[in-house]
Amino acid sequence: MRLHIIASAIAFGIGAAALAVSAQGEERSRDATFRQLELFGDILSRIESDYVSDPDQVELIEAAINGMLGSLDPHSAYLNADAFQDMQVSTRGEYGGLGIEVTLRDDFVTVVSPIAETPADRAGIEPEDRIIAVDGESMIGVGIDVAVERMRGPAGEPVTITIARDGVEPFDVTIVRAIIEVRSVIYRMEANNTPYLRITTFNEHTTEATMRALNDLSEAYGGPLPGLVLDLRSNPGGLLDQSVSVSDLFLSGGEVVSTRGRDARNTYRFNARPGDVLDGAPIVVLINAGSASASEIVAGAIRDRERGVLMGTNSFGKGSMQTVIPLRGGRDGALRLTTARYYTPSGTSIQATGLEPDIAVAFRRPREGETNRFSEANLRNALTHESGTERREREDMEYPPEDWPADEDYQLHRAIEQLSSMMERREARAGSGGR
Repeated sequence: MRLHIIASAIAFGIGAAALAVSAQGEERSRDATFRQLELFGDILSRIESDYVSDPDQVELIEAAINGMLGSLDPHSAYLNADAFQDMQVSTRGEYGGLGIEVTLRDDFVTVVSPIAETPADRAGIEPEDRIIAVDGESMIGVGIDVAVERMRGPAGEPVTITIARDGVEPFDVTIVRAIIEVRSVIYRMEANNTPYLRITTFNEHTTEATMRALNDLSEAYGGPLPGLVLDLRSNPGGLLDQSVSVSDLFLSGGEVVSTRGRDARNTYRFNARPGDVLDGAPIVVLINAGSASASEIVAGAIRDRERGVLMGTNSFGKGSMQTVIPLRGGRDGALRLTTARYYTPSGTSIQATGLEPDIAVAFRRPREGETNRFSEANLRNALTHESGTERREREDMEYPPEDWPADEDYQLHRAIEQLSSMMERREARAGSGGR
């Protein structure tokens, strides 16, 4: 008993000291913060009084806010009222522009992926292209919001973007703007009567569109689908709830993804409901460096839950989740803030590392002078992998034959072959009673 009392007294003494130190530390931290805010006010005042021309105070403060958020990670940002409205329109699946998902890398506005069947896609814009000018105005060092604003505009009006691409001289591409009605799901029967479904983005309608596509494919096939090629290449992501509900279609219960914020106790798990629309039929998931965020959640869930295999190249590696917080009801825009990391069902984080395919297959042979630096890990201020794991590029990459036609999709060709092999093995197991 006495030992317990002594232990309790010692613990109390340490705890009280820690509280005192903590209180002093918090007070010092607050004092330092107030000094920095005073410094900011002094600098703003000096700019207003002494700068060579009359500055726009609102623009100065917005730039300061974005500078603060940009120092955290590449995905946290302030959205003014116009940008917030644009974001809401984009998630609904329709907006005016070119159809390009971009990010900022090394001060360059860099294409994550063109959205399928949009003006940018038809003009031949590729992942990793750097947009260095819009209508002759340099985009080097500008923010994403500025670049997007310059590229968007009324449908029918042309815009010229200057592209820097590895292995070639910078070149201009003139693209006519259009109303971008994003088809989040594209599907068809491929060679050998193989069901093929491509998800281009995760907006508010993706799960509904996926379900319709699977029903149409089943009708075209004439019965339950024997398997599926699920194409998530160049899918930049989108809404978390849609990635969970799409995964739910192919999983029968169990975890899809979990998220964890600063406090590990605030862990949220998202689970699938019972029932698999394919009834266990095999899936080959195609991924590449443009497969990011929500598409990585779907691919990771299917692989971890042993519902399919991944084929292609390493995914982008965006393993964080952003929360959009409207400010004053959205009148002052919104704050997009990274609030959590996400984990695949095996408890794995893919932040900065990406998903490695089970079968590594390249879309084409590398161009001379081409570098492979397109990933989350290469973005400025990107969050590192919490265990320090670094991105690893596959050395056993399979490339198309030298004489492979440039207009034919080699990765899709290999996915169809792989799915056929998986379907044959499944049929063989069923024929032998599952032994």
